[in-house]
Amino acid sequence: MALIDPLARVADGARLADDVVVGPFSVVGPDVVLEAGVKLHSHVNIQGATTVGARTEIYPFASLGTPPQSVHYKGEPTQLLIGTDCVIREHATANIGTAGGGGVTRIGDQCMMMTGSHVGHDCQVGNNVIFANNAVLGGHVEVGDFVFLGGQCAVHQFTRIGAQAMISGITGVREDVIPFGYALGQAARLVGLNTIGMKRRGYSKSDLHAARAAYRELFFGEGVFEERVARLRERAETSDFARILVTFIDAGVKRPLCQPARGVVGEA
Repeated sequence: MALIDPLARVADGARLADDVVVGPFSVVGPDVVLEAGVKLHSHVNIQGATTVGARTEIYPFASLGTPPQSVHYKGEPTQLLIGTDCVIREHATANIGTAGGGGVTRIGDQCMMMTGSHVGHDCQVGNNVIFANNAVLGGHVEVGDFVFLGGQCAVHQFTRIGAQAMISGITGVREDVIPFGYALGQAARLVGLNTIGMKRRGYSKSDLHAARAAYRELFFGEGVFEERVARLRERAETSDFARILVTFIDAGVKRPLCQPARGVVGEA
């Protein structure tokens, strides 16, 4: 049977696994699902049709599953899905989706949301994503696996952040950031590749050379951008990094691609 502090409030209808812990002054709404091993510290607020995956730990004053911050939301039933083994720290927030955005806000497995971070409505966040303090996503943002979002960065709605990218602190992102990219600046620009993150995840020297070659071809090769993408497309069958970049570029719809700062060919 779930361990519910007598000072907590769990609404009828909420579904809690037998080993869930709900701390004092926490509030759990009637449509919430808390899976095995979930732990809520004190003063946690979870509302809406929110599912929290197994072993996720949520700290005081986090507020999850509240209505979207969207003028288009009219109370339609939508969801927030949070994966397994996540850590959600103090004052972090995430909203349910909107009907126009697919109806689901999703946060993957093994994510960490540090203090004050925010996931807006209809965002799709991959696995192993780290939000540093006060990193925030507008609505409809897509974030790939193993992305690091620096403190106080802000990502504009409908923007995509490719897998294993790094966004520096105090950075405003309004354009799509390529996989493995490293972006910084008040109006974000690429300053190279997230090679530190790649090394930590076991990429070899030859992998790094291949990634650098694909990056340089895309942004610093001869010809106009479309010609450079075409050359990368020809290499996609033999280069994983070329294939990943081309696939990401082809999937773009709403936002242009974040470009390198003028004259910068560096990397993290």
